[in-house]
Amino acid sequence: MPGRNVGSDGEHEIQDTLGTADRAERFYDEQVIDYLNTSMIDFVKRMDMAFISTADAHGECDASFRSGTPGFLHVIDERTIAYPEYRGNGVMASLGNILENPHVGILMVDFIRDLIGLHVNGKARMVADSELRETVDGLPAAERGKASQVWVVVDVEEAYIHCRKHIPQMVRVDRDQRVWGTDSTRAKGGDYFGVKADKQAVEPAAAKAG
Repeated sequence: MPGRNVGSDGEHEIQDTLGTADRAERFYDEQVIDYLNTSMIDFVKRMDMAFISTADAHGECDASFRSGTPGFLHVIDERTIAYPEYRGNGVMASLGNILENPHVGILMVDFIRDLIGLHVNGKARMVADSELRETVDGLPAAERGKASQVWVVVDVEEAYIHCRKHIPQMVRVDRDQRVWGTDSTRAKGGDYFGVKADKQAVEPAAAKAG
C-alpha cells in the first residue's frame, strides 16, 4: 500500500478506525509530493500571507500568522523555502518552538483569486540574514525599512493541496493607514481583548484580599 509511506501512524490508525483508508491512500498517491512542483512554486511566489504551525519538545502547539509583499516566502529551490522573521512582540514563540522541535507546517491560502490552499510541511532551521544572503541569490530586500532578524529555512518534506470547497471568497482592500513595523500600541491593536484591563482590575482586588 503506497500511501502507508506517507502520513503519521496516528493518521493511519484513525483512517482504519473510521474507514477512510482507501480514500486517504488515493489522496496520498495522487496529491502528496516531497518537493514543490512548478505550479506550487508559482503559487508560493504570489502569496502575501501564510499560517505557520510549530510545537515545542513536549508537543505544545502554536499557530502564527506571517505576511509581507509577494515573494516574502522565498523559494530557494524545489525542496527549500525560507521566510523572514521581523521584529514583533518579543515572545519568539515560533522560533522558540523551532529551537526545540524543527518540524513546521505552513498553510498558504488564496482567498482572492483561485480559492485554493497549499500545505508545506518540513524541517526548519534558523539562519542569520547576513549568512543567508551570502549563499542565496534573489532574497527580497528588507521590508518595512528593516532587515529581518533571522530567516526560517524549511526543507520540504510534504507538499499538498488544500481543497477549495470551504474557502471563502474575499475581496482585497488597500489599507492606506497600514503602519509596517510600528511600535505604536494603538496601531498594533492595543488591549483589544481586554486582557490587560482584566489583569489590572484583579490585582487591586487580590492586594485587598491579601
